[in-house]
Amino acid sequence: MMTTISLYMGHAFVRYALVVGVLIALCSSLIGVTLVLKRFSFIGDGLSHVAFGAMTVATVMKLTNNMVLMMPVTVISAILLLRTGRNAKIKGDAAIAMISVASLAFGYLVMNVFSTSANLSGDVCSTLFGSTAILTLSHEEVALCVGLSVLVTAVFIFFYHHIFDVTFDEAFARSAGTPVDAYNLLIAVVIAVIIVLGMNLVGSLLISALIIFPALSAMRVFKSFLSVTICSVVVSVVGAFSGILISVCAGTPVGSTIVAVDLAVFAVFWLVGKAVG
Repeated sequence: MMTTISLYMGHAFVRYALVVGVLIALCSSLIGVTLVLKRFSFIGDGLSHVAFGAMTVATVMKLTNNMVLMMPVTVISAILLLRTGRNAKIKGDAAIAMISVASLAFGYLVMNVFSTSANLSGDVCSTLFGSTAILTLSHEEVALCVGLSVLVTAVFIFFYHHIFDVTFDEAFARSAGTPVDAYNLLIAVVIAVIIVLGMNLVGSLLISALIIFPALSAMRVFKSFLSVTICSVVVSVVGAFSGILISVCAGTPVGSTIVAVDLAVFAVFWLVGKAVG
């Protein structure tokens, strides 16, 4: 087993996949704790479907880099979703469901009407559940992912205390002079960036698992925000690293394997949490 892993590690595409996978997992886990505590877990699901719709349009337009369209569309949708969620006539969960279903249907319709491939079902499946694209990353794509991941991590660390305040008590944070709306907007933009980055890794349907599972696992054992965040990062990074290695060695889908590892880790943490009371 170790010999096989060492052999694969000699290839640049495996090293690139591990670097990108670990960085996406790191960013996802940082913001995942905040989303779970704020009960925004499904915003990731909704935005991932928006990204799917944007990706299909970018593919039909034959853009050399789908991210050119996916990133702004997903960020704008995150902002609109946050504002719509505060509308008394359209509650947050209803807005997410509406955008999620509409974007998914629109994306699939575009892929059918303006199909640019003979293997439509394969394209849809790889987009929804992840593909081997994570194993064919170029140096430029890796550099872009590293840059955006460093930016997301730096933003989280720099604004950590304000994000903490907004996560637990918006009313108190507002009374203390914290610009709550601005930080909620920042959180929405960050999660949009993470989703676009994670599309090639686990696909649009599984990206929410990458965000939620590590946070839920950490919450089974730890109680403070800082300890939960640190544990979530460790769980997510180890899960992504292990999942990619297992996928490469066993020939299983990358995204599904990572999510399966995260699910197994959650089961272990759940049992540990039950044991320690």
